[in-house]
Amino acid sequence: MPIVAHPDVRRMLLAQKSYVEGALALVLYCGRLLDEEKTAPEAADRERARLLLDVLTPIAKSWPSQWCLAANDLAIQVHGGYGYTRDYDVEQHWRDNRLNPIHEGTHGIQALDLLGRKVTMRGGDGLALLVETVRATVARAWKTEGEAAGLAGPLGAALDRVTLVTRRLWSTGDPAVALANASVYLEAVGHVVIAWMWLEQLLVVEAAGGPGDGPDAELHAGKRQAARYFFRYELPRTGPQFDLLESLDRTTLEMRDDWF
Repeated sequence: MPIVAHPDVRRMLLAQKSYVEGALALVLYCGRLLDEEKTAPEAADRERARLLLDVLTPIAKSWPSQWCLAANDLAIQVHGGYGYTRDYDVEQHWRDNRLNPIHEGTHGIQALDLLGRKVTMRGGDGLALLVETVRATVARAWKTEGEAAGLAGPLGAALDRVTLVTRRLWSTGDPAVALANASVYLEAVGHVVIAWMWLEQLLVVEAAGGPGDGPDAELHAGKRQAARYFFRYELPRTGPQFDLLESLDRTTLEMRDDWF
């Protein structure tokens, strides 16, 4: 029996697909914003692209470097003991990609940039634009009669929490408290953004026709399944993360040097 027949192996492969293709969609979207920032005919459109790109940049730098490395880790696990040897190249991919969360400014620095600068700049205009843009996708999904409509609700609810939690974190006026769990904030908001990318991809698939239509039927079926996986297995991770953030937890702040 081939190992791909095992449900747990399929889970790991599906997780890898959802991470890598979701991350690729985000990077390509940011590339489009970079073009629009320089080439959009209207000044307002150029400014909108610049502001949205500013907010998304720390996520685009950190989320793929963290979760695509997790995909490499799963690739090793899929191969079992062989994954840890040089018989296959998955261990080389892991070692090569382990550099990414470091040379991209480190995950923690990108988290401070997102929560400490990007979502608060210009009175919160950057975050408001991101929320507005994601809500436009949610609204489009609600209007469909396909599977995308069922995913619009969870994404909309997660987006509401992004706004509420951000306000809560800065409500104390104490940057130390607000930024104590910035990395958790980055991971949670990053997952919401990648869920948005998957909803966008699902809308494209649904617009292309039914599940068995056309020469790209297998590609589209894979996209559907990866979107389902991300919304069912990954997006729910953000709930406990947002709960922790909303509580203004001080565990890391209260830790003393002598206790390590």
